[in-house]
Amino acid sequence: MYPGLEGWTEGLWWLAAVSALTFAGSLIVIPFLCLRIPPDYFSAPLRGQTPWRRRHPVLRLCVLVLKNLLGFVLFLAGALMLFIPGQGLLTIFLGIMLMDFPGKFRLERYIISRGPVLRAINWIRRRGGVEALKF
Repeated sequence: MYPGLEGWTEGLWWLAAVSALTFAGSLIVIPFLCLRIPPDYFSAPLRGQTPWRRRHPVLRLCVLVLKNLLGFVLFLAGALMLFIPGQGLLTIFLGIMLMDFPGKFRLERYIISRGPVLRAINWIRRRGGVEALKF
């Protein structure tokens, strides 16, 4: 074994397992979520109302907290995937899409409108038989 890593062997195996799991999970989740974006989502000047606004306030708050927590976890996992195997940038973007913060819609539209990102997402959508995103 490498000198100085004797005590870290188990931790490194766990890190490798988590890395492989996040990589496999991102290969499944990212295309699924990319196919669920409405084609005209980014063409409107402002973000539309969500169906959750008409729900009970407690239920809406619970969903909002869970959605933001999942978005934050995806954001952190994407940042980690920049250094370990995985689709880091797409995972970061999906985490940002799930979180709610001021200026989010403008940031999403800016990121998505970049050539390589838009081509990658539209390629996934084309393979899934879904209409390309419009701007």
